Amino acid sequence: MKSGFNILLIIFLVCILGDVWAQQPAPAEISAPADTTSRQRETDTLKQKFYPRAIRFGTDILALVKSAVVSGYGAYELNADVDFGKYYLAVDRGRVQRDYTISNGGDYHMNGTYWRVGWDANLLKQDPDRNMIFLGIRYGWASFQETMSISVKDQVFGDHIKDLSNPNVRAAWAELTGGLRIRMWNQIWMGYTARFKFAPSVKGSDAFDTYEIPGYGLRAESLYWGFNYQVFYKIPFKKQK
Repeated sequence: MKSGFNILLIIFLVCILGDVWAQQPAPAEISAPADTTSRQRETDTLKQKFYPRAIRFGTDILALVKSAVVSGYGAYELNADVDFGKYYLAVDRGRVQRDYTISNGGDYHMNGTYWRVGWDANLLKQDPDRNMIFLGIRYGWASFQETMSISVKDQVFGDHIKDLSNPNVRAAWAELTGGLRIRMWNQIWMGYTARFKFAPSVKGSDAFDTYEIPGYGLRAESLYWGFNYQVFYKIPFKKQK
């Protein structure tokens, strides 16, 4: 984490020095007639330079609402993205707890955390408010534990409850994303992210087949849709022109 921060800091400082150098006025003796076409072309090029402009922190409102109204469900998700111009580095971190009642009288419990990392490409060009219509990719992974109690009917030993446990399960999957980010007021942003999740893999589910993966959804679904409605607060790294 420290080395990654140092790399971003170096990139940021180099870009600042480059901008300052580029903005130095030309000497009077070699001044030329103004060329508005080339100046506009240069400005457009500068807007596409790859350097960190701002970072946004947010959370998923739907997860908080669902936790409040759905019995046996508790979750939160924290989001962050870094503005590199056309592209945004996106990171999500969440936690999920689920409790189900099984039809035969038993119950299922899952508790775990997940991460997502990826990139978004902004399809809007030269928007002064940096609004976004984006497409992106994500790699997600989770670590969790799950337990199940089932009612067993046995003519020899009699009816009893059997407890099963997967104490250390790991999972991974991929996502294609799309969505919208709109500046609402000052540095407050809102928007949504639609997720097409696929290729889930699970390790450590030895006692029974994993039922639900935190951050993904039902394990039995090889393709899964997700949706987040998010609010963000933006912190610029420097004043935007």
